[in-house]
Amino acid sequence: MFLGSYQHTIDDKGRLTLPSKWRESLDTNVVVTRGLDDCLFVIPESKFQTMAEAIDAQGFESNDARDWERYLFGMAEIIEIDKQGRILIPQTLRSQFGLNGEVMIVGVYSRIEIWDPKKYQAMTERITSEPSAIAQRMREMMRGEK
Repeated sequence: MFLGSYQHTIDDKGRLTLPSKWRESLDTNVVVTRGLDDCLFVIPESKFQTMAEAIDAQGFESNDARDWERYLFGMAEIIEIDKQGRILIPQTLRSQFGLNGEVMIVGVYSRIEIWDPKKYQAMTERITSEPSAIAQRMREMMRGEK
């Protein structure tokens, strides 16, 4: 389980050290891929395998299914976590998402997100600008609505 937010640095070689308290929840390998909302997803390899099988089971007959496969798998890479708890963020993904130097690493229960700090701040401000909407969503979730 991944919880919390941390400011870390991607070094000149593209390596990112993951928070030590998350490492026990990770496999030997993770998958780094394009996420949603302009961030990267880091997903334990076993969890990604389960997701990939479900996506593949949809078939490739529909445009939507093919587009989703291309988006999620097309730039995905299996990355080994080194002995220092670092992962190598592929250059193509770093460039596409503007991730160099300082980044925000966010634990979102079953996955990790990597954000440009300014984009993360803007997203956080957007979400927290309407506390009543957050309260309504929590109410629905707690009561099993929607």
